[in-house]
Parts: sequence; C-alpha cells; structure tokens
Amino acid sequence: LKMCWFYLPLHLLMAACLCHSIKAPSTSSQQSFKTDLFNFYHSLILADGKETTVHLLKDIPKRYYFVLEEGRALAPFTITVTPCDVPIEWSILVHKASASFLGKEARGDHDTQEVSKAQTAPSMVSTIFNYKGNSVETYMGMSSHSALYMLEFLSTERDTHVTVYLTTDTTSGHLYPELPIDPRIDVIGIGHTTVTLTWKHSPSVLQHRENIQYCLLVNEKHNYKSLCAAETAIRSSGMKLPPTLALSLSPYLLEPQQVMILSNSELSIINKASSGEVRQICMGTKNTYTVPNLSPSTQYYFDVFVVNLLTNASAAYTGTFARTLEEPEPKVVDLKDGKVIQVVLDGKKQKFYSLQYQARHKKIQFTFQLCRGQVRVHITKNGKTVALENISGLRYFLLKGKLLDTYLVQLRSTEESNSSVKVQVSPHFHKPLFPLLPESLKIKSFSKLRTCNSVTIAWLGTQEESKYCVYKKRIEEDQVWMELQSVDRCSGPESRHKSEKVLCKYFYDINLQRAVTTETIKGLDAGTLYLFDVYLFGPSGIPVRYHSKVVKTRKKC
Repeated sequence: LKMCWFYLPLHLLMAACLCHSIKAPSTSSQQSFKTDLFNFYHSLILADGKETTVHLLKDIPKRYYFVLEEGRALAPFTITVTPCDVPIEWSILVHKASASFLGKEARGDHDTQEVSKAQTAPSMVSTIFNYKGNSVETYMGMSSHSALYMLEFLSTERDTHVTVYLTTDTTSGHLYPELPIDPRIDVIGIGHTTVTLTWKHSPSVLQHRENIQYCLLVNEKHNYKSLCAAETAIRSSGMKLPPTLALSLSPYLLEPQQVMILSNSELSIINKASSGEVRQICMGTKNTYTVPNLSPSTQYYFDVFVVNLLTNASAAYTGTFARTLEEPEPKVVDLKDGKVIQVVLDGKKQKFYSLQYQARHKKIQFTFQLCRGQVRVHITKNGKTVALENISGLRYFLLKGKLLDTYLVQLRSTEESNSSVKVQVSPHFHKPLFPLLPESLKIKSFSKLRTCNSVTIAWLGTQEESKYCVYKKRIEEDQVWMELQSVDRCSGPESRHKSEKVLCKYFYDINLQRAVTTETIKGLDAGTLYLFDVYLFGPSGIPVRYHSKVVKTRKKC
C-alpha cells in the first residue's frame, strides 16, 4: 500500500489521493477497502473543458473523478449536469488530504518517512453538493491540489443518460450560450392558427452573432427543460431527430416521418408520429417569431433554445404555453330549389364548407358534380347523418323526410390541393339538371384499329337521345400527367379552342346493350400523342364530360 505514493505520474495522482484517503485495511475492513479500490479503477476520469455523456443503468450508481492540473494552488471550477430524460440524483463529494504532502508529491521531493506519516493521516470525505430532479443545474466552487472530487450519479426510475460539463478555465468563452437575466418567453399574439412569441436576446448572440442561433420547439404535450431532454422524448415516441438543432443547416438525411421546410432563412423540421407532431424551427438570431399553421382551440407548448453552432451546446429559455383561439363558426350558405352553386375547397386548410336547405317537399334530391380533386360529402337531416361518402364524377342522393326538415351539407377536400364541386338541390320531380348518364363514362380506344394518321374510340350512350361532342388535343409525353390531373370536369366545350373540335352527333338506343357508338378520328400525325374528350349534353344544356383518354398513333405503317 505504501508503494502507491512513489513515483506516480500526474494522471495517476487521483489514485494516490484515494489511497491516502483510505486507512491501511485491518482484517475486518479488507473487504470495504478492496471495494473502494475496485470502484475507483472501474470509474472514469472526468475530462476538463469537454462535455461528457454519461449513460446510467437503473439503480446502479456511476462515479467520475477529477483533480486540478499541476501548478495551480487554488482555482474556481464549474460543473453543469443536464438530465436528458427522467429525474436523477447526483452529488459532488470531496476527499481532502494533506496539502503539504501532495505539493511535495507533485514535485517529487518526498521521503519514505513522510509517506508513512501521510499514510496514517485521517481523511475527510464530505458531500458538498446534492441534487435530485430533471432541471439543468450548475455548481460553482473552488478546488485545490489537496482534494480529489467525485461525482456520483444515480437513476432510480429507468435507464437514462445525462451530459456533464466540467471546466476550470474561467477566462475563455463559455461552452454553453448565456441566457439573459430574464429568460422567459413572452406570448405577444394569439390567433386561430398562429402564436407570436418574443424573448430577450442572449448575451452570446450579441457577442458572437455568427456562431449562435435560436431554435424553437413546438409540441402539444409539455415543455422541455433542455434540448437533450426534448430529443430523447421525440426519439422514444418513434421519431428520430438530427443530432441537434444546432447544425440545422447541414444536409441531414431525414427519416421517412420527417418533413423539412426551408424558407426565408428559416429551417423547419416536422416530426410526425401517432403520438402527435413536434416542430422545430431555427430562425437565426431573430428573437420574435410567429408560429404558423397551428390548429384552432389547441394548447401548444413552446421552448426556445439558444445554440452554439461551434460547440453544439445549448441553453434553454423558460418554456411557455398558449392556447389558440377557437375557430369561428363557418358561414352557412342557403341552397335554393334548382339553383346550382359551385364551391371551391381549400385543401391546405382542410376547412368544411357548409350549405343549408329547408325542405318544401317530402322528397328531395341532392346532386353533386365533382369538378376537380376529391371531395367528402356529409349530409345531415335535423342533426342526424343521412349520407357520408367521398364522391367522384356525378352523384345523386334521393332523400325522404317531412316538410320543413333542415338539411346541412358539409363539404371538405380530401386532398392537399384545392378541390371543386357543383351542388344542386331540388324536389325529386323537378326537371333534371344533368342528362341521363350511361353506366360508365370511360372512353375506349382500339389498339388494332390505330394507324399512323387515325384512331378509333368508343363510348356508351343511354336510352335518351342526347348530343355528344368529341374534342382532341395534341400533347407531349411529359404533359400527360399534368393534363389528366388538371382537368376541370365541370367545364364544357366553351373552354376549348375551336380547332380542337372534331364533331358532334346525336344517338340513343332503347336497348342499353346496344347503346354504344364508335368514331374514327382521321387526319392525325404519325407517332403522336392525342388527348380525346367526349361531352354529353342533356335537355338543360349542361354538359357532362367523359373521362379523358390519351392515345398515340402508330409511328410506322
């Protein structure tokens, strides 16, 4: 045991301190002595000036040690511990020994007699700081060569991790950005879908603007006391963040459940999971920000972090929360018998458009013609649902009730793009607005009948004599998808160029099995794509457009 004092290099001086603080073991205390030595040699030395991540297993304490470097008799030091999940317990303990002996040990001018005296000197072990919780805590103290410091960490809830930062250099810049004297976030504006926040500037931003930025975290659950805790919570919910918000402008490969939006020098990353949505926005050094695209009547929690882009370290402002305003009742439009209205639905806002009708007859018919996109229709009668479905093409609902029954129609786009639909309500015996429709509105082309300058198409008719007009349009390969997606199915031939018209014809057949017609369109160019449309006109003159058909003429004949 005595030999543990001789010729020790500085990096093992902590072991010498520990040896000195432990009395020579008697038979009865040998086991305890061996346990202390085992704990030391299986513990870690805490690095000075670097952030260390400490992983903790439930109910198993973990210890780190540190001493000052040679040549410094007395110096201040700070220790910052950031819990990244559940509350933890952590303590700072100090082992004090003979200052005169350790001073000589560092210089190497000791003798065996002094070692023997020092060996039997009583040690003093005391706890100078203790904390339990999940807040970021910083301890500031004075250290000397006469002390060995031990940090002990314990998690009693579950496995977790923390970050620890020790520094004895108070003259250089701080690893963590500084918070203002008042670190609160102020809510200065609340709307139906927006919240405006402001906060006081960090002193670090004023001194090192190019290396510091603010990042905002928005969620519907609770505030986070550190960025480390926020990232841990997000990952545990099934999402994965970039390593930190700090390097937000780096080209991260996002996970499938992430959406990155970069605009006006602001980076937004939306993490989507079944448990909710977490948004992170980095806005440079602006200290006022309006959070957009929130849901009405919803409580949100806001956390601002000031981040050092060079060190990847951050400091958290005191989080706040706010509830967005309730959405005003949507305006209800009255429907009148036989009148057609066209409604454009905003796909991004996903708002309902409401129509109301008071019945003057026992039997009524609602007619919907989908012009663009996809629309969900919800019809209630006196508050009870009578129809609910996504519509396509032309759709009729024949409903029975009592006089003065109140019907409410709610329309919503099921796509992110805008949708459009025409709506009409009328008594069931009212003159029909739209013509009688065939079983299918598809146009068929015959591949074997294609030539270099002609194609043959066919479509179904009805038992009612009606007018059919055919139109063609030459398109390029890369225009096909856009042409089919952008078609307004409510528009008639008046929206087409006169040169696109091919012909108009009347036909019908009492036998529906034979109610089909064909047409060969000639004068086309070889190896060329054409878009064909057929319009059906009924007694009211309002057309119904068949589904567009793209056909390519043969290149060689």
